Amino acid sequence: MSNKGRTVIVTGAANGIGRSTALAFSQEEAHVVIADIDKEKGYELEKMIREKNGRAIFVETDISDSGSVTAMVQKTVSLYGHIDILVNNAGISTFTKFFDLSVSAWEKVINVNLRGAFLCSQSAAVVMKSHDGGAIINIASTRALMSEPGSEAYAASKGGLLALTHAMAASLAEYRITVNAISPGWIHTGDYTTLRGIDHNQHLSRRVGKPEDIARACLFLAHPDNNFITGENLVIDGGMTRKMIYEE
Repeated sequence: MSNKGRTVIVTGAANGIGRSTALAFSQEEAHVVIADIDKEKGYELEKMIREKNGRAIFVETDISDSGSVTAMVQKTVSLYGHIDILVNNAGISTFTKFFDLSVSAWEKVINVNLRGAFLCSQSAAVVMKSHDGGAIINIASTRALMSEPGSEAYAASKGGLLALTHAMAASLAEYRITVNAISPGWIHTGDYTTLRGIDHNQHLSRRVGKPEDIARACLFLAHPDNNFITGENLVIDGGMTRKMIYEE
């Protein structure tokens, strides 16, 4: 398996897309670091992976705090010796009417979604460049490309993440570190059976996305054979951003 023995950090891995991604890497026998603020779900996932003879450790991490990020990376290196893959998945979404959006609410979203990805990338890249390079994958959003009302902070953070992706791809190229983004559309992390026919049929794919769809893309971008791909944004949204929609 391509990721056997490799070390991957997945931020926001305790739930949703991050959880599915952590499980996917563990199934390929990677060393998985579950970096999250959710201790209950984080330790639960660590236990689940280990019970299946996988390799995983939960590290409580606030990615918006540089000290917390540094401690997480140092613990990773002390345990596994190297870092091969970083999946910047952790993020928050707060939708507020434009005129009600406070500076503090704006800064909270930016600090987690954008600053957090930068801090994790910078800290992990220091380790990657001293070994054999690596892969950084940023989980952005189709909301970086299109919007609904009240999404200013979230859209800005994800748009910034796309710009950060190609900037880091240029800066880290000499160290053999690829940097790519994935922009998910509607990825349902709850009970899939509760979705309606209209939910599925509005997609060109005729179904709503699942966390596994994003996890498989992470495996693809992290694969050493795919190191010709860097600075890119892979949109995974069932074709929704390719539809022309007019109100009748």
